[in-house]
Amino acid sequence: MKLPNDKSTSEYIFDIDEAQFQERVIEASHTQPVLVDFWADWCSPCLIIAPVLKKLIPEYEGEVLLAKIDADENMKLCGHYKLRGFPTLLLFVNGEEVERTGGAQSGQKIRAMIDPHLPTS
Repeated sequence: MKLPNDKSTSEYIFDIDEAQFQERVIEASHTQPVLVDFWADWCSPCLIIAPVLKKLIPEYEGEVLLAKIDADENMKLCGHYKLRGFPTLLLFVNGEEVERTGGAQSGQKIRAMIDPHLPTS
């Protein structure tokens, strides 16, 4: 249950699978950047980065979205993007991958990845 002021959940963070990827990532990235987090339950660095992303993404107030993809359930997508480890973060803008990083990253490094791709005020 999501409480009105619950900062632990966000409308800007959502789980998707391969069937939703085209619409929720590729097409949506024409409106705003979409960061994709490929993760796995068994992955310790994934458990480290998850709360960082959960805190960081809402701070952008919808300027960037986060799509979370369970790598084990979407291996074809992982293969398509030639992922070698998890977590892997891919940033999509205008339907194209523009940035990529792997492993547990700090909020500062993730911001440095996202910020250059935001529209200027």
